[in-house]
This record gives sequence, C-alpha cells and structure tokens, in this order.
Amino acid sequence: MAKEPRPLFGRVAVVTGGGRGIGRAIARALAGEGCRVAIGDVDAGSAEAAAAELGGDAVGSALDVSDRRGFSAFLDEVERRLGPIDVLVNNAGIMPVGPIEEEDDATAIRLIEINLHAVIHGTKEAVRRMKPRGTGHIVNIASTAGKGGAPHLATYCATKHGVVGLSEAIRGELRGTGVDVSVVLPHFVSTELIAGIKATRAVPHSTPEQVADAVIDALRYNRFDVWIPKRLGPLWALSMPLPRSAREAIGRALKFDRALVEADRAARAAYEARAAASAPAADVVIADTAAEREEAEEAGERAA
Repeated sequence: MAKEPRPLFGRVAVVTGGGRGIGRAIARALAGEGCRVAIGDVDAGSAEAAAAELGGDAVGSALDVSDRRGFSAFLDEVERRLGPIDVLVNNAGIMPVGPIEEEDDATAIRLIEINLHAVIHGTKEAVRRMKPRGTGHIVNIASTAGKGGAPHLATYCATKHGVVGLSEAIRGELRGTGVDVSVVLPHFVSTELIAGIKATRAVPHSTPEQVADAVIDALRYNRFDVWIPKRLGPLWALSMPLPRSAREAIGRALKFDRALVEADRAARAAYEARAAASAPAADVVIADTAAEREEAEEAGERAA
C-alpha cells in the first residue's frame, strides 16, 4: 500500500542559506505547500528579498551559520515570531574548487565550519526543540560528493561525507521519537556554486527547482536518502559490489574525474570571492589559528 502523504500546510519551516540558489527554491516550494517559512542567509538583503518574494508571514534575516550562538538566537526568534519549528533545512554551504596543495587553512576552516559544523549545530538545535514535542523533520543538504571523492574537491567531499554520516547516525538515534531525518544528495545543480563547471556526459546539471521538489517529496513521504537526479541512487547501489578499480574506471570513462579539474577558474572568480567572505564568525577562528601558529613559530625560533 502506498504511503499517505503528510500535510505540510501550516508547518513552520526554516531554511539556512535560503537567500539564493537551492535554498531559495526550497523556501519557495515550502511556501507553495502552505508552510510558514523563515529564511536565514549571511547576506541579509538576499534573505529579506527572498522572504518578500514569498509574501504572507515569511521572514528573512541575517544568519551566519558559523556563529553558533547567533544560529541558536536566530531559531529562538523564528519560534517567537512563527511558532515551534517543524522543519529545519540545513542548506547553507560553500564549494571552493582547487587542488588540495593550493588550499589554505582559512578555506579549509570555512568549509568545515559552514558545511559540517553548522549542520551538526543546527541538527542539535532541531532535536532539542522537536524531540520533546514528538514531531519534526530535519533535512540536511549533502551532495553526491558525500558518497565518493572528486579531484579538486577534497575538503568539500570530506564535509559532505560528514553530513551523510551525521544524518545516518541521528536517524538511528531518533527512531521512534517522531522526529525524522532526510539527507539530500544532489549532483551538480545549476547555481552560482558550479560556475565554470561543465556537465558530465552521463549526468546533466539539475535545477534548484528539481532539488526543491525532491525535498518536498521527502517531507511528504518521510524519505531518508534523496538522490538528485533520482536515478543516481540505484546506480550507486549497483556499483557498490564492484571492485574500487572498476568503479574508478567507470568514473574516468564518464569523465567524472575531469569535471572539477577542468573548471574555468575565471568563471568561478566571483563565486569564490563571495564564498571566502561568507562566514564572519569563522574568520575569528581563522585569525586565532593564524595567531597561534605565528606564536608557535616565534617560540621555535627563540628556542633555536
């Protein structure tokens, strides 16, 4: 018997990184289902514009997900204005592209703080709010990069593997509590994030709207693994019994290994610059790390 779809009308839904791209499409889709939507984005103007586009009682405000106290305060304010949170979509993320030896510490820290630590924190906050009420749904936006590795995307892949592992673990922890979890695994999606990256032979770029539709489907039918395009799920499962050498050979034949290596860096420049300024709170960690390193180097020089 087919599952009965869950109604979403009247639910309070929060979307991080909802000012543009996939997040904005998800917010629009949730509002279309009758949800009361709150949008957070490091760019306050884009969050406010996205909320204004939705109309009604949608709210949009500044949110730096790497600022954990600020993230918690943002959720408190959403609940004050709209009511208890029913859906949290941890969507905010960045994707710098380049060989690992060229990646500086600042970039690695931003990736981990935004793509992984913020998802961990958002998930904790959602569980603390939803579990006592016995209802809620957490949607973590990962990537197909969370199921494999891609050259020139090493730390990004590491963060998305982390999101997948986190989601799988809390799915087990929350079984029977009434709080559900979904992990979304898009391939390349046509947003600024993939500027300068060509579609691979086997998998064309998806649209933000296709991702948003998949999220709505996951909420309605309580789906955990959400692959976009959907056919990637069965293909991944079929490939798992193959030896690693065979899987890698297939990837090379389909040019999965070249998509990022051959990215047009000039076309990505504007995005990369914006991504580098997307986590003000993480910049404090970066500054502290740099200061500690400088102090250690000076101590080493004095000892010598």
